[in-house]
Amino acid sequence: MSDIREDRERICDVVLRYATGIDQRDWNLLRTCWTPEVEADYGAFGQFTSADALTETMARTHENMGPTFHRISNIVIEIDGDQASVRSYVHGVLMVTPDDPGNWVDVIGSYEDVLIRTTEGWRISRRIARTARTLTASTALRTGSGLDGSRRAAP
Repeated sequence: MSDIREDRERICDVVLRYATGIDQRDWNLLRTCWTPEVEADYGAFGQFTSADALTETMARTHENMGPTFHRISNIVIEIDGDQASVRSYVHGVLMVTPDDPGNWVDVIGSYEDVLIRTTEGWRISRRIARTARTLTASTALRTGSGLDGSRRAAP
């Protein structure tokens, strides 16, 4: 049986690794956060059943952006054996166009995750992303052209 403090630290590491993977465009790191098969609901951004498809979508969406800053806080963890329920807040600030600080998206929301203990460590198997507010400073985004030509922003 593992130590509950150690489990909490490792679970927090997965949640923070997610943000780091996106912001550093380290798609291999991002992929390590997920079980192979997932239930991920990002609302208008999309629903995913495969960690590979989710990772590919994040990579494609962020590839032409400038810097992004995903901050995750208020992480609440409830562990029950080899499964954990995790709730956290997310605040993402994304520079949509490199070197254009006037073209950004600011998203605030929350994640409701289920993580499971695997042989590789804790991994997210289910996520519901809820967006509470999205602000933009871009004419293109306000007129309906999204980050990848669509009408959605990734939290």
